[in-house]
This record gives sequence, structure tokens and C-alpha cells, in this order.
Amino acid sequence: MPGRVALAFVRDRIAFLEDVARRYGDVAFFRIGRTAFAFLNHPDFVRDVLVTRQRLFHKGIGLERARMLLGDGLLTSEDERHQRQRRLMQPAFHRERVTAMAETMVGCAERRQQRWRDGTKVDLASEMASVTLAIAGQTLFAADVEREEQEIGAALRAALASFNLAVLPFGDRLSRLPIPPARRFRAARARLDAIVYRLIAERRTAGAGDDLLSMLVAARDDEGDGTGMTDEQIRDEAVTLLLAGHETTANGLSWAWHLLAGHPDAEQRLHAEIDAVCGDRLPTAGDVPRLTFTRAVFAESLRLFPPAYVLGRRALSAYDVPGTDYTLPAGTVVLVSQYLLHRDPRFWDAPDRFRPERWLEKEAGPVASHRHAYFPFGGGPRMCIGEQFAWTEGVLVLATIARRWRFDAPPGRHVALQPIVTLRPKGGLAMTCRLRDRWGQS
Repeated sequence: MPGRVALAFVRDRIAFLEDVARRYGDVAFFRIGRTAFAFLNHPDFVRDVLVTRQRLFHKGIGLERARMLLGDGLLTSEDERHQRQRRLMQPAFHRERVTAMAETMVGCAERRQQRWRDGTKVDLASEMASVTLAIAGQTLFAADVEREEQEIGAALRAALASFNLAVLPFGDRLSRLPIPPARRFRAARARLDAIVYRLIAERRTAGAGDDLLSMLVAARDDEGDGTGMTDEQIRDEAVTLLLAGHETTANGLSWAWHLLAGHPDAEQRLHAEIDAVCGDRLPTAGDVPRLTFTRAVFAESLRLFPPAYVLGRRALSAYDVPGTDYTLPAGTVVLVSQYLLHRDPRFWDAPDRFRPERWLEKEAGPVASHRHAYFPFGGGPRMCIGEQFAWTEGVLVLATIARRWRFDAPPGRHVALQPIVTLRPKGGLAMTCRLRDRWGQS
């Protein structure tokens, strides 16, 4: 039975957890090898694990294995080291800094969409990955669009493709074997490291610039020992920001286009808002507060298809599950699923429907009574440091592209989920570009 459980979990983690919830309710237990898992499926559990008693937990298996790629960056570090790194990095994500990056976000989206032609087919998942990688490369590294972006992107894609092996059960052992995926991963990481360490050396020599890497080089822990980061620490944070800021937002945008293609009323409302707010010019940071429906589209995309679809924590000591008679032994990996709770009919009206307008209503979704039924960016002290960046990027990229384009999906298409490191559309997202009528074509 343990082998069958492991196989089911590897094949499709979402389908596995859906089946577990259907069979056993809000609290369920299973083992994979020697590791005990507890699946907790209620917002109260999410709040307790991520906020109230978050000090009782460390990150789960997936992010422990992520150290192979990310090192000891903000996503994978723990306790005092995590707190120190967050203090050092927080100024880079202040609202004013994010606002200053808006022009880069719009510019990258605008340059990408100029390559499209009316009636041609594109893979929007790949296109959104290119847009968000360009944004991450320029805001983080001030990377040259034609040279360094492509080099960084190729190394990152190769590392991610091979990294899927590491997050499987027993993946830590498999990754050390002399097999092709493991060799490709090590080569891709070495390639990425060479690029990042070169850029760090250039910043230390040239002095501070306007990019995030320069801020990391110059950062000092004024609330602690007054020191800055070593090259290795900067490398780990830079690669973490590159991956988190590129992969997750690209997926959120891809799913948004997929949903809009199947809901013409929402698509028309989106276009009407962008036309009213922006007119014939590109959107700006000042437009973001007025693009309320555009933000609602992105929020609803993150609800239905959260890029981070399951979250794991490892109990450091015995943990009493609140409101139950269960006590989890130390070492148990606790899982909570954004995907399942974001679609739970106990907390959402019409949970499987794409309804962006729910976010414009006074009692939006579960915010009033069950705030932790929506947690695309995690929660508590370890909530994603780039959340504001992601919201701004999502709104501005949607607005920049939708002011000129809409997209048609193939008739009868069913897009399968690919829940591995993040929640991707399996096989990409092939769609047909249609230039909007107001731009002179149909």
C-alpha cells in the first residue's frame, strides 16, 4: 500500500489530495516511505499552521529539496537566518520601489506583444514565461535584453526541467545518481551560478545601481549585526527571486488568458475598463488602483489555478491539531492545499465558476469569515515577500496586452493540469491572437 500511495501522489498530487479529502474529510493521514503526512483541509488549520503556531514548523520536503537549486535563500532558510535575510531584503520590495518598476513591467509586455500578428497561433504559457523572465531579469539584474536574459532563461529552464526529479519521493537519492536528468540539473545550476556570480562581482566593482541585485549587494542589517550578505547569500537570494518572480506570475497570467478566452462577458468588461482608464496610451503605475476589474481577473485566476497549489510544513515537535483529538508526532509533514480550499463550496459561492466580479463585492469570497480560505501567497511571517510586486505585475501585464489583443482557444479544448513544482497548463497553452477591433482589424 505505501508504494501505491507514493505512486498516486507522484502521478497527480491534486487528484490524490482531492480523493483523500473526499474519503476522509478535513483531517487525513498517509505515509510515503518513512515519512508521515497529515493533510489538513480547513482555513482554521491554515491559520494555525502558518500564523498562530508557525514557530512549531519548518518548511516541508519540497522546499527542503529546493535547496539543491535555490541554496539557503528566503524560500528555504529557517528561523533567525530567515528573519535576518527578510530584514535585509524588505527595502527592495517597499511600495515605492515596486511602483518604480512599473515602467519596466509595461515595457517588457509591450515589446513581447509587438511580435504577434493577427490570426497567428502562439503558446501563451511560453509567451508569459518570456515576459515575466524579461521583467525579472531587468528588475533584478538590469540584464541586457538580447544577451543576458536569454542566457539566464536557458539555464533556468534547464534547471527547472531537471529539478522535477528532485521533488519526487526519494528524489534526493535519485539526484545523486549518474543519470541524464541529474547530470542536466547539475550542469544547469553551474551555468546559472556562473552568470549570477559574475553579475555580483560586477556590482561590487561598479557600485550601486537601480536594480534589486545592487540593493542586495549594498544591504546592511542595521537591526542586527550591521553586516551585509556574502556572495553566496546574494546568489541564493537572487536565484530565489528570479525563480519565484518569474515562474509563478507567468503561470497566473497564463491561466488568466485561458479563463478569459472561455468567458467573453468578462473579457469584454476587462477591455472596457482598460479603454476607459488608459485610452490610447500604455498603462502606468498610477492606473493600477483604477484597474479594479483587471485586478479581479488576476485574483480569480489565482483562486482557480494557484501557482503554489499545495504547501508543506514539517512539525518540529508534537502538534495538537486544533479542534480535534489528533496529536501529530514530531517530523510529520503537514500539507494544506490552496487549490482545494480555493474551490471549497463551504467558503465560496459557485466555487468552480470564473467570476472576477466576486472580488468587487463588499463581502468578497471568504475574506470576512474565512480569510485563510484564500492564500495564493502563503500566510503569516513567511508570506511571499514579493506579493505586492506580483499584484502590480499581474495587473499591468494584463492591461498592456489586453488593450490590443484578445485570444481564441481551439474549440472543445480541455487544458490538463500539470502540478509539479508549480501548477502549469500541461503541454502549454496554444491560442490564436486576435487584434481587437479598435486597432483597425477584427
